Amino acid sequence: MGIRISPSILSADFANLERDVTRIAGADWVHVDVMDNHFVPNLTLGLPVLEAISRVTDVPVDAHLMIEDPDRWAPAYAEAGAQSVTFHVEAAAAPVRLARELRAQDARASMALKPATPIEPYEDLLPELDMVLLMTVEPGFGGQAFLDIMLPKIRRTRALLDKHGGDIWLQVDGGVSADTIERCAEAGADTFVAGSAVFGADDPGAMVDQLRDRAAEATHRHA
Repeated sequence: MGIRISPSILSADFANLERDVTRIAGADWVHVDVMDNHFVPNLTLGLPVLEAISRVTDVPVDAHLMIEDPDRWAPAYAEAGAQSVTFHVEAAAAPVRLARELRAQDARASMALKPATPIEPYEDLLPELDMVLLMTVEPGFGGQAFLDIMLPKIRRTRALLDKHGGDIWLQVDGGVSADTIERCAEAGADTFVAGSAVFGADDPGAMVDQLRDRAAEATHRHA
């Protein structure tokens, strides 16, 4: 199982975004949080910023859409250069159709779940997906503390993914840091969004490497 680190630019310096994206050139993905102040109580970046980021980095862009009506808006993010587009199943009217539309645009299709949303009702959707994102904080704001009560859900999701086979990644987002990433990896996550832990570090690039190493060690121990 490969380990992937996807730093969230929600914690970057927006006045120096190109500089901060350059500092994480060793990351596996750049995570872009899109919030519409409706689905979540915050308003952040949109298509123009994602397009700009895509132009200044070779690291693939991972767009996380915390928005209403992703059925309408998500395909535009694939067109804008996001190689992975995540929609929230709580907001999607036709998640299978949307996942297929994203894949048809050569983007990875990912489904996100809020902390209180169980994975089990969506088991039949898994073959349509390239990744499942489990929120380990309530979506909307960066810098929140990791919710330990999400660990059993990570384990249950990993069991379902293993049951179905294929190469579906399991991403966690929220409060991921050097202190919490090992627990997530042991529970079965393989892709990790980290915001303040990376951009709050003196050397964001070194922190990316440290997080990857910790997750890999925990995964190896648990194997």
